[in-house]
Amino acid sequence: MGRKRVIGVLGGMGPEATILLQQRLLAAVQAKDDADHIPLLIDMNPQVPSRIAHLIEGTGDSPAPVLIDMAQRLERAGVAALAMPCNTAHAYLDDIQSQVSVPFLNMIALTADAARRAAPPNACVGILASPATRPTRLFDKALEAVGLRPAWPNDDHGLLAGIRIIKAQGVTAQARAVLGRASRDLLDQGAGLQIIGCSEFSLMPDALAAGAQPLDAMDCLAEAVAAFSRSD
Repeated sequence: MGRKRVIGVLGGMGPEATILLQQRLLAAVQAKDDADHIPLLIDMNPQVPSRIAHLIEGTGDSPAPVLIDMAQRLERAGVAALAMPCNTAHAYLDDIQSQVSVPFLNMIALTADAARRAAPPNACVGILASPATRPTRLFDKALEAVGLRPAWPNDDHGLLAGIRIIKAQGVTAQARAVLGRASRDLLDQGAGLQIIGCSEFSLMPDALAAGAQPLDAMDCLAEAVAAFSRSD
C-alpha cells in the first residue's frame, strides 16, 4: 500500500482511550501485512494534569504546558501530524498549535463536519461528552459553525459520574445506565444524531438509547489519522 507518514499521538488521557484509537485504526485498514498498517509514535502520558479539575473545579495546574511539551517532543521525533484521542483536552488546542509547526488533526472539528454530512441543516445534534467541554463550548461552537444546533443532556453531574466510574472501574452496568439515560434525554429533546464526544463513552456505544444515531468522535479521528498517513 506504499509508504505511510508517521502520526504522533498525545495519549494517556486516559490510557484506555489511546489504546482504543489504535484498535479503531487497526479496524480501519485493510491489511495483508504489518507494513500496511498506520505508523504511530505515541506519548502515553497519564500524568497530564486533570482537565476536569482545571476546567470545572478551577483547581490544579493547566494541562497546556505538559501537552505542549508532548507535542514538541513528537515533532522533534519527526512525525508528520499530531492527534489527541481526548475530546476535553482540545480545550488547549490553540495553545498547542501555536508551539508546533506540524498539522494537528482536530477531533472536534472533524466530528462536527461528519455531523454536518449526516444531518439536515439546522438539525438538533446531541452531545454526550464530559461536562468539562461545556464552559469552553468546544462542541457547541463547532456544530454552530456548520449550521447545526447543539443539545446537551440535563444531568451534567450524572455524565461526570459515569466518566469517573469508567476511569476507575471500566465499563460497568452503572456506567452504561448513565449513558443510556443521557441518550434518552437527548432523544426527548429532538436530537436523534448523538455525538459520542468522550473517549470513555466510546468504549460502550451500544449503551445509547434505542433509536439514537451514534456519531463517535473516536471513529472520526481514526479515519482522519489513516487518511493523512496514507496521503502524499
